[in-house]
Amino acid sequence: MRHVAPAVLLFLGLCAAPVAACTDQTAAAQGAGTVVRVVDGDTVVIDIGGRHETVRLIGVDTPETKKPNTPVQCYGPEASAFTAALLPAGTAVRLERDVEPRDAYDRLLAYVYRSADDLFVNLDLISTGHAVTLEFPPNTTHARRFADAAADAERHERGLWGACGG
Repeated sequence: MRHVAPAVLLFLGLCAAPVAACTDQTAAAQGAGTVVRVVDGDTVVIDIGGRHETVRLIGVDTPETKKPNTPVQCYGPEASAFTAALLPAGTAVRLERDVEPRDAYDRLLAYVYRSADDLFVNLDLISTGHAVTLEFPPNTTHARRFADAAADAERHERGLWGACGG
């Protein structure tokens, strides 16, 4: 294999360190983690290999509940409560990353899957009307799927689409 930067290897789930050091790094890169707490509808703190990471769910945007200098938005408390119900503290999750690993606030960007049943949390938030789509280019692997789910939720007035007047 040609020389590949360690960050790229970690992203790919490989390890350039000695075997003993690879175990924790590889598990973290593959996204095995445990929910510590839900911050709001689209942000969760996850323990990944003993490190608490603030994870921003890629492709979704829930109404604000905690943004400084921003009032609580329609359906924000419901969206946060829904995410907390999907991902209570202690829930095992799998993270899937896309092109860019972090946002401007240094939050880990990820698609989140509940390990017990492989529920795709990002998609579930959109399809139930608890979130709208928000593209994070170039992290757009599931953008088409999310757009289709949002259109269906809006058409059927699920969640915020029915409660907030679209």
